Amino acid sequence: MLTLQSDVDLLRRVLVRRPEAAFVSPAFVQESWQALGYHGAPDIGAATAEHERFVEILGGAGADVVYLEHDSALGMDSLYPRDASVICRDGAILCRMGKPARAAEPRAQGEAFERLGIPILGTIEGDGMLEGGDVAWIDERTLVAGLGYRTNAAGIDQLRALLADRIDELVVVPLPHWRGPRDVFHLMSMFSPLDQSLALVYSPLLPVPFRNSLLERGFELVEVPDDEFGTMGCNVLALGPGQCVLVEGNPVTRRRIEGAGIEVIEYTGVEISTRGSGGPTCLTRPLVRMPAGS
Repeated sequence: MLTLQSDVDLLRRVLVRRPEAAFVSPAFVQESWQALGYHGAPDIGAATAEHERFVEILGGAGADVVYLEHDSALGMDSLYPRDASVICRDGAILCRMGKPARAAEPRAQGEAFERLGIPILGTIEGDGMLEGGDVAWIDERTLVAGLGYRTNAAGIDQLRALLADRIDELVVVPLPHWRGPRDVFHLMSMFSPLDQSLALVYSPLLPVPFRNSLLERGFELVEVPDDEFGTMGCNVLALGPGQCVLVEGNPVTRRRIEGAGIEVIEYTGVEISTRGSGGPTCLTRPLVRMPAGS
């Protein structure tokens, strides 16, 4: 598998899941959304329209969009495929979800990867928990992992072992309690890579050692304001150097990102993002990133 170990280089292939597949039916939504911690019941028709626009943005940036096929074992949260796997240059690592309702998602992604010819390097097992929203590349040889309610030390240890000599360093970032174990808080809720040595952060929740380490590595930090953290202002997807996707409704964050030299493309995400607290990184599992110009 030829891909950069990156969250900011050119997005060339990406896995998504259609809302109509994840949400199934109005009856399924009504019986599921509260137990899953959604902020409201998504409207499937409106969600489908929002998602189609979102996919158009991905395709317009040059990405080959691959859809996760129907699987009756998956629930509404399968709309957010980032969390079920981690991708490195040699293949995929299947996660073990910290949210029990999402337990079937890594298996479903593994089957999809096999059909796509993506090698499976391993699976997080036993008492390990790992979710992809807690894992991000800050350079080709450095990975960061959030230690919290969805990802534990055993899961991180297994990830480190599976990556072996593919990385030089795995930085562990302790996550805050914030709203507790039922909340959908990941590392990427407060940290999103924008470009090489440029990151979007919500500093009030960022651990001081991690924030300082980013600065010591030469990162410029774009700060999300307090009143836009709750609207997923800190959750952005880099499409490639100089371009990213942001859910609309975060005007100050947008201006600050643009002030750092990054083009911002917005999408409407009332049904596909706000309801389930899943921004553009959550809606995607990047499979292949390539150098600029490729």
